[in-house]
Amino acid sequence: MINEVIEEMKAEMVKTLERLETELTRVRTGRANLALLDGIKVDYYGVPTPLNQVASLQLADARLIVIKPWEKTMVSATEKAIQKADLGLNPNSDGEIIRLPVPPLTEDRRKELAKMIKRLGEDFKVKIRGQRRDANEMLKALEKDKEISEDDNRRGQTKVQEVTDDHTKKVDTIIAAKEEEVMEV
Repeated sequence: MINEVIEEMKAEMVKTLERLETELTRVRTGRANLALLDGIKVDYYGVPTPLNQVASLQLADARLIVIKPWEKTMVSATEKAIQKADLGLNPNSDGEIIRLPVPPLTEDRRKELAKMIKRLGEDFKVKIRGQRRDANEMLKALEKDKEISEDDNRRGQTKVQEVTDDHTKKVDTIIAAKEEEVMEV
């Protein structure tokens, strides 16, 4: 019983870490990254369609993303979608290919992004602590229903705390790595 609760909590915490990493890929650093374009929807004949389904996306170099819509008629709609996404990037088009230069970040913008990343890390730590609370409540309910003893509950809560501390450290490591990447010139 205790192991099931802990394994369920671990699975939720792993999903939380994956969501954190996904969120962090969307944070713009000074380098080009195709993940910046995730979530951009292009109006494809009246249907909002993900950008990667209407165009090929490539990294030309560390500071340039090249977007080639599969239909020439989609070039202007793709440009509009990128501008509407408010990434702080200005698309350049020659009628067939859209070039998306990624300018280097200013020092102030780097510091601002580092603060935002820390806040994001704290939000995800709160989610992990919420999962710890849920696991502890499940253990207390099992004890109340006489499915586990008081000692088993205490051991289970100790194990829950160890897993929580481990995942909190992982969040700190992920956040520190992303901050370092953002602050890198």
